[in-house]
Amino acid sequence: MASRSPGRKIRVLIVDDCAAMRGLLRAVLSRDPGIEVVGEAPDPDAARALIRSLDPDVLTLDVEMRGTSGLELLEGLMRACPTPVVMISTLTARGTEVTLDALALGAVDCFARPTHNVAAHLDGAAQELIAKVRGAASAKVRPFMRAASVPSAPRCFDDRIIAVGASTGGVEAVAQLLSHFPANCPPTLVALHMPAGFTASFAARLDRLCAPHVDQAVDGAPLTPGQVWLVPDGGAHLEVGGRTNPRCRLTDGPVGGHRGSVDRMFHSLARHCARKAVGVILTGTGRDGADGLGALASAGGQTVGQDEASSVVYGMPRAAFETGAVLHQLPLEKIGPFVLDLCLSLPPAEQMQDCHANEEAKATA
Repeated sequence: MASRSPGRKIRVLIVDDCAAMRGLLRAVLSRDPGIEVVGEAPDPDAARALIRSLDPDVLTLDVEMRGTSGLELLEGLMRACPTPVVMISTLTARGTEVTLDALALGAVDCFARPTHNVAAHLDGAAQELIAKVRGAASAKVRPFMRAASVPSAPRCFDDRIIAVGASTGGVEAVAQLLSHFPANCPPTLVALHMPAGFTASFAARLDRLCAPHVDQAVDGAPLTPGQVWLVPDGGAHLEVGGRTNPRCRLTDGPVGGHRGSVDRMFHSLARHCARKAVGVILTGTGRDGADGLGALASAGGQTVGQDEASSVVYGMPRAAFETGAVLHQLPLEKIGPFVLDLCLSLPPAEQMQDCHANEEAKATA
């Protein structure tokens, strides 16, 4: 895909097997004078031809097309000619699972549409879709490669808490980060901007793929080793409450247009347990999390930010880095091991020996 020159319109190709849906998407996107719909494709074969001839900046893709596989199109595209893709997905069990597959393959973002009253929904959510297409146009996409799983061995950790915030590109980034975590990892909170209806499926998928237990957060749930809590569906914010016995606290109220605010999560850690906290900010559009991460760093917490080269969208990490909130900046593949090392109860060279001694003591007790 050729780079887009400044000031040129964002050229979009719509891929959907429903002519009515293609018309609705065209009408919505055409409201933005900076976006030009350059073509429509009813199936993957037509899409491949138009991608070659039109070289679009962004694709909107329905991966549930009848009789064809949008996932196969996406995987082939990401291998041969990486292009920013925004998924258009129905809020069904299959729709959410296929969308998560697509995000794992390299799609930049997803836009959820209902199965009924689609026209009214699109009209009301026009700005959301336009914003996702604009965000995708500035994303960095890379050739798709299946990542090898990382073995996770139990380690000896102190009483620190890890908190992770992400947005655009965050589905794969969070999955890669957690792939390093062993079954007894420090208690971990994750605030990821996702459309309503997708978090439960994402939590279940992470729980299958990762060594720790992963689930949607419940108000009052204790923060215990081996447990990863995600911001739940429903629009709540995930915070930490309590100093001696930290627990999940779900709160309400919009913050900067986000529900599942990364700032709220980091600020709560800064108030209650800063010196026992490690804040991590990953790829994402905007600046959610920058202020909270700064408060956490100022209060004595450790903070880590994803670098520009490995970010799909270097928005949230940039905002945090430029305000001085990021104490350690690293590529995504190094963040997991680094964060775990920060939480060790002993230096890395000694902690495994201590763990082995503890296991031998338990065996002979």
